Amino acid sequence: MDAYVVEWLSFLGRSLHLIAGIAWIGASFYFIWLDAHLHAPRYGDEAQRLGIGGEVWALHGGGFYRAQKFAVAPPELPEPLHWFKWEAYSTWLSGMFLLGLVYYLGAEVYLIDRSVADLSRPVAIAAGLAFLAGGWVVYDLLCRSPLGAREPLLAALMLALCTLAAYALTHLFSGRGAYIHFGAMLGTIMAGNVLFVIMPAQREMVLAKSEGRVPDPAHAARGKQRSVHNTYFTLPVLFTMISNHYATFTAATHAWLVLVAIALAGVFVRLFFTFRHRGVVRPSFWALALALMAAVFVWLLPRATPAGAGGARFADVRAIVDARCVACHAQHPTFTGFASAPKNVMLDTPERILAQAQPLHQQTVVLKVMPIGNLTAMSDAERATIDAWFRAGAKAD
Repeated sequence: MDAYVVEWLSFLGRSLHLIAGIAWIGASFYFIWLDAHLHAPRYGDEAQRLGIGGEVWALHGGGFYRAQKFAVAPPELPEPLHWFKWEAYSTWLSGMFLLGLVYYLGAEVYLIDRSVADLSRPVAIAAGLAFLAGGWVVYDLLCRSPLGAREPLLAALMLALCTLAAYALTHLFSGRGAYIHFGAMLGTIMAGNVLFVIMPAQREMVLAKSEGRVPDPAHAARGKQRSVHNTYFTLPVLFTMISNHYATFTAATHAWLVLVAIALAGVFVRLFFTFRHRGVVRPSFWALALALMAAVFVWLLPRATPAGAGGARFADVRAIVDARCVACHAQHPTFTGFASAPKNVMLDTPERILAQAQPLHQQTVVLKVMPIGNLTAMSDAERATIDAWFRAGAKAD
């Protein structure tokens, strides 16, 4: 029953995380686009009187829209005034809920890999949380330092620090645990930007208007800088969210380098679109992104391995699967924490083993990511037996 409840909590948490994330990312992408497409107001006299700095005309859903941005603030505060904050808060809170439910409650399964580092659950959780908090503190201090005004240098330094974080995480946790914490660290930075910089800047601007003061443009500039930073973090975060489906990446020999390369490709994709929004087309950004992805593709190509010794029988393979895999991959799993077979892969009958021969070989022999964290201690000799059986045609005796 506990596993059943956890599965439902996971489903509800993921649903909320996905919906809130779509709302947050959608709003972020839209306002980045909007800011880059502002033109001189069409009705100059009205714009000058109201202090409008730029506007965008758009057609959507069968209607014409006119979005205007004030140079600093409107003559008087309107009602209602919409704020965009709960999308960010809901995304981060639901993400932390899932992190705790999946990776901390199930730390021995999903977070800790004793072949990487022999950590206890409290130490692993503390290390994970330290990366989340530390990432925000270091980033925020850099932005508030003189480096904050030198964007290219700041970007280079952040790339170096993210690379260091990726390396450290993959030498502490399982591949899946490392990737998700890298994404959670970036997501925490994004939410921190909203909570500690963007929203206070907006509140100060509103307060200034309500008190009859001219708002300080520096607050708007600071908030916009962090908003732009957030748009570049978005695609790397999205990649880490889905990375647990791709053991080819998380189980790579140098998984940290794969993570950095694909995250950087995402940054280049966003750079292309942010420049394009300003009317500047830079195909070189797409070229860099595709070059990185192609390099990772070639690098991770499966290498031919010598054929295993002949004579492996299906009966031997089935005995290995029964001992090492069926506790999780069965119609009714017996391993604690599993209400159903992961990805609905079941290996509890001869027919199911034969039907899953290719993924069984891929996961246990080629990638060696199963059993997860090698919790059931599958030996190299057992992997060699599965390999020999598969290469001989993966047939029943």
